[in-house]
Amino acid sequence: MVRYSLDPENPTKSCKARGSNLRVHFKNTRETAQAIKGMHIRKATKFLKDVTLKKQCVPFRRYNGGVGRCAQAKQWDWTQGRWPKKSADFLLHMLKNAESNAELKGLDVDSLVIEHIQVNKAPKMRRRTYRAHGRINPYMSSPCHIEMILTEKEQIVPKPEEELAQKKKVKYFTRKDTLRFLSFSSMSWVVSMYR
Repeated sequence: MVRYSLDPENPTKSCKARGSNLRVHFKNTRETAQAIKGMHIRKATKFLKDVTLKKQCVPFRRYNGGVGRCAQAKQWDWTQGRWPKKSADFLLHMLKNAESNAELKGLDVDSLVIEHIQVNKAPKMRRRTYRAHGRINPYMSSPCHIEMILTEKEQIVPKPEEELAQKKKVKYFTRKDTLRFLSFSSMSWVVSMYR
C-alpha cells in the first residue's frame, strides 16, 4: 500500500486519491493544486473547468519567473496568472476519482472539502535535441506525483439572532486615541494655568 504524506484527522469521514509519474508539468500542477486547496469539491470542479475555458486564471505565486500579468489574477490579490489546461484536466480527473472513492465509502459527496493536496517531483524523463556543430542537448520532461485527501465537513450551525443582538460594542482605545486624549487634557491644563 502506498504511503500518503499526511494522515486524515478522521479516516472514516475522509477519502483519498493519488497519481504517480503523471506526464504533466510539475510547476504548473503545483500552482493549480495550491489554488484549489481548501475548496469544496463542487467549487474546485467548476474552477478547474473555468481554467480550461480561460474564464478564471491560476495565480502563479512561487514559480512565476517570466509569467505574464493578467486581470483575472486580481480576485486572488495577485498580478501573475496563467491557464494551465493540462494540469487542470489531470486534477479534474483526480477529483472525479476521489469522488467515486467517497461514494464507495458512503460519504456525502456535496460536503467534501479538499483538506490536503500535494504535488511532488517525479524522476525526470530524458530525451535529446540536436544542436549546431554536432552537439546534443538534453530535452527533459518534469513529471509529478499528486496526492489529495478530501474530508466531509460538518455544517456550521448559525448562532441565534437574540445572542447577536445582546452583544454590546466595546470601544477599545488605540495608542493614537490615548495620545490625542492626553494632548487635549495637557492643553486644557496649560490654558487654566495662564488664566
